[in-house]
Amino acid sequence: MSVGMGAQFVNNSVFELRKVVSAPFDENTYVLWLKGRSDCLIIDPGFDPQQILDLLDENGLTPVAVLNTHGHSDHIAGNAAMKQRWPNCPLVIGHGDADKLTDAKLNLSAGYGVAVISPRADKTVREGETYAAAGFDLEVRETPGHSSGHVVFVATAHKPHFVLSGDVIFAGSIGRTDFYDGDFDALEAAIRSKLYTLPDDTVLFPGHGPETTVGREKRTNPFVGEGA
Repeated sequence: MSVGMGAQFVNNSVFELRKVVSAPFDENTYVLWLKGRSDCLIIDPGFDPQQILDLLDENGLTPVAVLNTHGHSDHIAGNAAMKQRWPNCPLVIGHGDADKLTDAKLNLSAGYGVAVISPRADKTVREGETYAAAGFDLEVRETPGHSSGHVVFVATAHKPHFVLSGDVIFAGSIGRTDFYDGDFDALEAAIRSKLYTLPDDTVLFPGHGPETTVGREKRTNPFVGEGA
């Protein structure tokens, strides 16, 4: 089902961020737009694209970009449906994970017996770039470890800051590092250098589970917190 943004972390009068949770991996897709505008961003469309389409139609929204934090199948499964409806909507992903879009083995879907194939990327992004669309300026930070080409999108123009953080870090956990291109040391380094350097009240919107904050994870995360 689609649910609203976690009010315990963000009460914003400027933008809307809605979440759609897709089975079978409880993957979070986000739809982000400025209030009063009809253009929006879709982040990591998952295995239930119809829910995403319904949310867009209910709110009169048109996507101007589909952003993938990484290329694992549960985060790209809805790409084809979005591109079918809006062929000119660019598909954006970090340069290091672009090959996963069109390779079922690399995006891990082959191992589950279902080949998920996405259209190719229209644009790839790299560390330090700013992706501007739908009225948002999102800083790209490369965060390998769960996936070698994983990126996060950081919004600093709003208070508190927020991060579309994919599968890097979760509330009380971290992304798996036992996949073929996973690396715990790289993941830990990325979290500490790319996320924990943000203000403590920065909200993290992860690819699975509830929202959290940088400060909460710094203090309490059992894998990469103060006591780890």
